[in-house]
Amino acid sequence: MYFIDVQGTLISDIDKSPIRGAIEFIDMLNYNKTPYMVITNNTKYSSKDFLAYLNSIGFNLLASSYLDPLMMLEYKVSKEAVAAYGTKEFLSVLVDMGYKLDYKNPKTVLVSVKADFTSEEYAQMIEFLLSGASLVGMHETSIYAKNSKRYPGVGAILKLLEFATSTPYEVVGKPSVAFYNESLELLRKQAPHAEFGDVTIISDDVKGDLGGAKELGMKTVFVLSGKYKSKEEIVPFLKPSLRPDHIFGDMQDILEAL
Repeated sequence: MYFIDVQGTLISDIDKSPIRGAIEFIDMLNYNKTPYMVITNNTKYSSKDFLAYLNSIGFNLLASSYLDPLMMLEYKVSKEAVAAYGTKEFLSVLVDMGYKLDYKNPKTVLVSVKADFTSEEYAQMIEFLLSGASLVGMHETSIYAKNSKRYPGVGAILKLLEFATSTPYEVVGKPSVAFYNESLELLRKQAPHAEFGDVTIISDDVKGDLGGAKELGMKTVFVLSGKYKSKEEIVPFLKPSLRPDHIFGDMQDILEAL
């Protein structure tokens, strides 16, 4: 049974095309009727549109095997008075979902990915948090990879804001326990008795996705097709208990090892 990341694992961070072996891996799971969930931290597009995009480039994914943070957001964040930070596309998705954006007196500061956060935006977030707003991240990625560059991920930004304001934060998507619990509940529709110990998770985010998953008892597979260029960049600096169980170059290498 598998949980499978998308960006940097199934599709390229550079041009969003399928990574070597990714389509074939999903086809193999479908053919063998192996239970799996595709779990992504997508926030740039609506859940329906992003799933449709993945299928348009050759994947054969069912909505019942897909989960992203937008699908859980309403359970975590009220739609009233939200100061949201991220790409223009993310803000547009929020508005379409009925969220009321408020940059005067927000109840919640909601953070997603963006390559070009400004000092003024950070200053605004800090003022809102010091005035009592809660802090929520759409996910807790360590690094955001875009255009062959690597930027601080949402997890890094959340920790910056927490340190600056002493405001604790919550996370909607990976690697929050709530997100993984929902993923497991959906997996159980395919395999009713599934537990975290039965699941192997594959991701390019060894510090974010895989660390949280390992703490829940999942087996972890780190792929080098996304955020990190080599295992030496990150693995030696992880706690031994959080290091991945296996490391592969990409999904094709995993296929060849099976």
